[in-house]
Amino acid sequence: MKKLLFILILGLLTAGNVYLPAQAGYFSEKKAEFIQNYQDKRAEKDIRKVLEKQNKFASKYNYKGLSTLYAPDFKSADGFTKDVYFSLIKETWESYPDIVYTIDIKNINVDKDKASADVYETSLATSTQIAEGVQIFGELHSYSNGTYYLKKVDGKWLICSEKVNNEKSYLKYGDTRFINMELKSPEKVKPGEYYTSTLNIDLPENAFVIASIGRDVITYPQEKSEEIFRKLPDDNILERMFYANNDGKNEFNVASVGLSKSESAGVGKIRVYLAGIAFIMTRVNVENEVKDAEKD
Repeated sequence: MKKLLFILILGLLTAGNVYLPAQAGYFSEKKAEFIQNYQDKRAEKDIRKVLEKQNKFASKYNYKGLSTLYAPDFKSADGFTKDVYFSLIKETWESYPDIVYTIDIKNINVDKDKASADVYETSLATSTQIAEGVQIFGELHSYSNGTYYLKKVDGKWLICSEKVNNEKSYLKYGDTRFINMELKSPEKVKPGEYYTSTLNIDLPENAFVIASIGRDVITYPQEKSEEIFRKLPDDNILERMFYANNDGKNEFNVASVGLSKSESAGVGKIRVYLAGIAFIMTRVNVENEVKDAEKD
């Protein structure tokens, strides 16, 4: 058996000597492909380290460290420059000083000195508010799926842009933390297109809810839209129709919810009190062919 194996190997080596000149181009291509695959794997490891550092710096509120991972010409999915983007990060950290981030890297694609990374990100924070003279505890939960775009600058991978496919955040105070509520909006719309946003709430017994659904174009500084509060209908579903802006700017739909409950306050008396408030936000990406072509 060993002798047979030796003869087989010798035959393969001889065949290689015979056909090598004719196949030089083929071997050159395979060699280049092998080297490129090796470089791409190295790049994937480097990019993964960048994103892991990003999450680490953000969770430790390391502003300077986080800034070193972004290219000077960075532009966010909403058109914010690096300076504006980091100003918003600072405001977030000031509002939620205990915020914690997680990142799950789904996929990394490398094309020479450019790359993209698909990620799933979450954030968690706590907050307190004073309502009717009483301090109430709140929780912030945020979830998003998106893509980071990176490029190599002076031998280093830097984040140069991003794309947020979908994003949803919940800020709940008091008893609203224990109630299921969902705000549904389309992930993508065209400029000038009508779309509907729907709020569903699992309303508990002896509870009364007023709510509103607003639309805010994502700009800086932020301009708040007018809110119209309504009593939650009997089917516990509130809907509102919007007209997407014609400027191609992304939008947020924000539902504001006020939960009141009643309890006995003695013979023939009922006390109605504010049990909690909540805010739910969903992203609506307004498709803009010119903007998307510039990103590509």
